[in-house]
Amino acid sequence: MTISSRLKSYLEERGVAYDVLVHPHTSTSSQSAHAAHIPSARMAKCVVVHHETGYVLAVVPSTHRVELGTLQDVLDRRLGLATEKEIATLFNDCDVGAIPPLGGAYDIPVIVDDSIAEAPEVFFEGGDHETLVHVSGDDFRSLTKDAQRSRFSHLA
Repeated sequence: MTISSRLKSYLEERGVAYDVLVHPHTSTSSQSAHAAHIPSARMAKCVVVHHETGYVLAVVPSTHRVELGTLQDVLDRRLGLATEKEIATLFNDCDVGAIPPLGGAYDIPVIVDDSIAEAPEVFFEGGDHETLVHVSGDDFRSLTKDAQRSRFSHLA
C-alpha cells in the first residue's frame, strides 16, 4: 500500500520527513494504532464536520471522542457530521475512514485538539486502511500551523 497522492505531494512540497508504516487492514484509527504497535494517544483521528458554509476537519487522538457541542461553541457554528458521501468527495484519493489530518492538502480548514497538538510524534492514516504516516511532533505542528487549536474532546 501507499499513501494518497495529494498527501504525498503535500508532505514532499513542505520538505517534511516521514515514515510509512504498513499494517493489517483495520476499520478504525484505534485499531490501526493497535495493529501498528504504536501508542494510541499519538494516533490522530479525523472527524469531518459540516456547517452552513463548508467543512472543518477536527483532529483528536484515537483515544478521544469529539464533543460536538463544545466544538460548536469553539467554532461558533452549528455543526453536523459529514456523511460518507461528502467525505468521499472531499478526500477523493482516500478511503472513507482513512483520511489524513492535513486539511491543507485538501483545502479544508482544520482544528486540532489540545490533547494531540503537543505530542512528541504523531501517526495518522495515509489514505487507506493499511498504511500509517509517522511525523515528528514539530513537523506535525508545522504542517498544522494554520489550524485552530482548542480543547473539544474527551477520553473515550
